[in-house]
Amino acid sequence: MFQGKAILLIGARQVGKTTLLKQWVQGLDDSHLWLNCDEPDLRLRLTNPTSTQLKELFGKTRIVVIDEAQRVRNIGLTLKLITDELSHVQLLVSGSSALELSDHINEPLTGRKFEFFLYPLSHSELVGEFGSIHESRLLEDRLIYGSYPDIVVESEHREELLSQLAGSYLYKDLFNYQDIRKPEVLRLLLEALALQVGNQVSWNELAQTVGSDQATVRRYVDLLEKAFVLFPLRAFSRNVRNELKKSRKIYFFDNGIRNALVRNFNPLSLRSDTGALWENYLISERFKYNMYTSNHCHSRFWRTTQQQEVDYLEEKGGRLTAYEFKWNPKTKVRFPRTFTQAYPDCETHLITTENFRNFVGT
Repeated sequence: MFQGKAILLIGARQVGKTTLLKQWVQGLDDSHLWLNCDEPDLRLRLTNPTSTQLKELFGKTRIVVIDEAQRVRNIGLTLKLITDELSHVQLLVSGSSALELSDHINEPLTGRKFEFFLYPLSHSELVGEFGSIHESRLLEDRLIYGSYPDIVVESEHREELLSQLAGSYLYKDLFNYQDIRKPEVLRLLLEALALQVGNQVSWNELAQTVGSDQATVRRYVDLLEKAFVLFPLRAFSRNVRNELKKSRKIYFFDNGIRNALVRNFNPLSLRSDTGALWENYLISERFKYNMYTSNHCHSRFWRTTQQQEVDYLEEKGGRLTAYEFKWNPKTKVRFPRTFTQAYPDCETHLITTENFRNFVGT
């Protein structure tokens, strides 16, 4: 605060950005001005204003919150003007989509912002709130319904809420701010990616599945990443000639959204995709942990053309750590000899329901 930079809080819809900002400003001694950009008149006043108009709007207020900032046209230029000309003002800005913020904030605010990302509730946050015993008992529940705040506190209507989120609300910004000419392709693409969690993604196969071309599929996946619906994991390659170098896997930030897309909320005992759910859960939780703790590392998976595979790798400071994920703790796992011979100094770990807590930060 008050270091001459705007503070941006960015994330998907319904992860709790507005709630977090409200709690934050309530704990501050200074009074604040809250501008909700869902209000048409406020959007108008924040669109291409002069510094004089902004001074009139803010008065002597030192803390200004701009909520749902992505709804304001050319918001990046407005934020730049505030940061440069109203040095006494601390900006707190939330945006429900990285799309508009990336397009219209990053360049104008280069060197003028601190950027923070908010995701669905993490395992460590839930343990902090409810305790480790409670969360251990609800582990299967988290794999099926995920951890969006509304889903965590709502027990009766979770499937309906998740279906609404996954139906269009979560990626509504794609339609508002981007040229989505084939919404049916987007829907089919999401379903196809949901069914392929944990598997390598082939642009050609996806294009054939959804009845489109590779360029459109690549663009839509990129937009879904920017909207915080999903994220990629790329292949690791260094020594072995037959290592896959350009492959990628796609994971969802939330298991509940993934299950809503395939319309399957059955218990694990009735499912054939438990391994995929466990893998998606662990990698998404690790993603949150690394982001929130500033654990800067390269995250990858490893696979050869002979389909030898390691689920997850992290490289940091020249050190390599490999992980295999198994839902059943009694499962015996051997890392591929090709991998261990190529990377003899790599640490290897098997992550199961008995020891996953350290992996996800608790």
